Amino acid sequence: MAGIYIHIPFCKQACYYCDFHFSTSLKNKDEMLIALKRELVLRKDELNKEQIDTIYFGGGTPSLLTIDELRMLVDIVFENYEVVEDAEITLEANPDDLTSEKIKELAKLPINRLSIGIQSFFDDDLKFMNRAHSAEESKKCLTEATKYFDNITIDLIYGVPNMSNEKWLSNLKQAFDFNIPHISAYALTVEEKTVLHKLIKTGKVPPVDENLALKHYNILVKETEKRGYVNYEISNFGKLAYFSRHNTSYWLGYNYLGIGPSSHSFNGFERSWNVSNNTKYIKALLADELPSEKEQLTEINRFNEYIMTGLRTIWGVSFQKVEKEFGAMYLQELKKSAERHIESGLLEIELRSFSGKVLVTTKKGKFLADGIASDLFKITS
Repeated sequence: MAGIYIHIPFCKQACYYCDFHFSTSLKNKDEMLIALKRELVLRKDELNKEQIDTIYFGGGTPSLLTIDELRMLVDIVFENYEVVEDAEITLEANPDDLTSEKIKELAKLPINRLSIGIQSFFDDDLKFMNRAHSAEESKKCLTEATKYFDNITIDLIYGVPNMSNEKWLSNLKQAFDFNIPHISAYALTVEEKTVLHKLIKTGKVPPVDENLALKHYNILVKETEKRGYVNYEISNFGKLAYFSRHNTSYWLGYNYLGIGPSSHSFNGFERSWNVSNNTKYIKALLADELPSEKEQLTEINRFNEYIMTGLRTIWGVSFQKVEKEFGAMYLQELKKSAERHIESGLLEIELRSFSGKVLVTTKKGKFLADGIASDLFKITS
């Protein structure tokens, strides 16, 4: 099984924290759609006829596309790839795009999962982030979306300066009130070259407080657990049967094809990525050329990536898999490196029925998983 990610590089406006590739101008939208279509056709054999289990429209803001434009892209995938009957097809969307009429039309497409960028149910937070929608639009869109879609995830952001614990708890409770079966919650991070980075650097807004983010994360874990959500990846909380199949395929190392400017692809041993420039991307595809670069992953690269993704998820790092794919020396070094984190209560070893001994982060260690993983990386051969 494999997945297809389609990057739609357009947004109404730039969120202050975002460093993804996008444009706020739609003037090249028609040419971009032609280019996306051509890339899908040109690359149809790259996955070696693997069945497509997931299709994900990300961005940017894919919900800016019309119903006909989305239908065209879905049809191109179905015409050129073998898509399984129950494929998960996700559309990222912003609340201000999801009018009642658009939701009804989306429900008629093969799209069966919505990922809605709520971020907060409070207008002052949305203004701080420079989001295009209001809190009222969030509530209206969820009221309508839940009438037509069962499989919905929302994004929320915590660790926002001046966001109290009570305010964060209110955000979560509003999500629970809508019976949203999946929540992706992210700590506010400051990326270079973003407006947020500049605002903090110039003292116009307070810096991000990691202690506040940790408090919010602990509230998040506690409240979702009480309501039957599984924290199956650091930032992702889903009811059973509502885990993101597409994102899970990334974390479990399945193959995927990235279509569109800035998107990445992976086939197990090689990673490729498209140019992060709309004009260059369109020009290349209109000439039937692929605007991408590739890198061959070394054994050390693959091992480190497995450690990073494994420790972020409930599936952990399998000792059996490490020994089988990388050798006994890798396993020996991993066990030695993990010792101090096990002693400090950040990691533990669990015995699983199918995969044997598995190294996982504890509740105490989960928020620190990325830092722990870097300590376990193999640096040299």
